[in-house]
Amino acid sequence: MVALVVGIILIAFTVFAALPPALLGFGLGWGADILLFLRGCMPILAAFIGLVSIFIGIADLKDKQEARKEEEAAKAAAAKDN
Repeated sequence: MVALVVGIILIAFTVFAALPPALLGFGLGWGADILLFLRGCMPILAAFIGLVSIFIGIADLKDKQEARKEEEAAKAAAAKDN
């Protein structure tokens, strides 16, 4: 419950901070600064997400290779029992 209230308060503050004061008579007018920050961090965020995706892809390939080896071993054991 506390997390929900804190989340609502933080989102309300974000909206308040982004609103230009001339629009509704209140707000901090940080909209341009927020967009500048987002434009600046976007390449770094994209590189980080790409790096994580590469690591996940490599781990997936290794898991598939290991599963294939286990299936082959199970087939060999089943053929040996017959």
